[in-house]
Amino acid sequence: MSKTKVLLAIPFVVLGIAASACANAETQVVMLGTGTPVPNGERAGSSIAVIYNDEAYVFDIGAGVVQRAIQAYEKYDIDALYPTRINHLFLTHLHSDHILDYPELIGTYWWRREQQIQVFGPDGTQAMSEGANAMLAEDTQTRLKDKSPITNREAYRANVTEIDSPGVVLAENGIKIEAFPVSHGDWDKAYGYKITTPDKTIVLSGDTSFNEEVMRQAEGADLLFHEVISHEGWQELSEDWQAYHQYAHTLTTELAELAQQAQPKRLVLYHVLHYAAPIEGVVDEVKAHYNGDVVLANDLDIY
Repeated sequence: MSKTKVLLAIPFVVLGIAASACANAETQVVMLGTGTPVPNGERAGSSIAVIYNDEAYVFDIGAGVVQRAIQAYEKYDIDALYPTRINHLFLTHLHSDHILDYPELIGTYWWRREQQIQVFGPDGTQAMSEGANAMLAEDTQTRLKDKSPITNREAYRANVTEIDSPGVVLAENGIKIEAFPVSHGDWDKAYGYKITTPDKTIVLSGDTSFNEEVMRQAEGADLLFHEVISHEGWQELSEDWQAYHQYAHTLTTELAELAQQAQPKRLVLYHVLHYAAPIEGVVDEVKAHYNGDVVLANDLDIY
């Protein structure tokens, strides 16, 4: 539980088709949540799961994501997304829409969990984890004291590694996960992630304004998952909100420029702030300045 210093194929998308087709892909990416802080009944908070070698590597854990993981397990027969089988969680930063289901994940059926979940995140992740444990303390202590058959008595606690510098945070069984710094408002440490498996290179921007490090990491990637804010919607905001969003997020016009330089095989838009503009319009806004493959992600899409 102590703070640890880190030393630091064009894919297809499945939109609700049979699980047998999903099984053909060696590396899969499941959209567990594509939403923002703006409440939306069709979009859970931010979360992306990379499935490789029957193991789930989950990035962010916004509100509603555990239910989405259960739905993906049931709909697509992805065993690795059953909550007690999620063994790895990586956090980009600690804004609420990226972490609200953290207590849900560590608390759900923990007494059947075989091992402690490994959690990687920026400064503050350990304190957040301890706070979640405190919130669940009465439940935990009762289960530890009564006659509940418990698989692993330490499994209610996460094993937290706080990332204090960019670099490789995990390399095991053919997968390598690297954290790199992004620029998200006043966060001192916010991260994107690059995931490399034998058949895919995947880059996740996390929340960020236009960032050249994201561009560098995404050069030639099979999949770039990038947050975005609609330029059309942004134009209708007050000057204060315009200034904030350009400081903290990436406009469609800026993302088109980034993608034009990086040339990922597929650009996937998620965490879309669109306000009064239609959400589907962000694809056209990006395509107006970028001639590559661009798609809008929805919850439970698979790439």
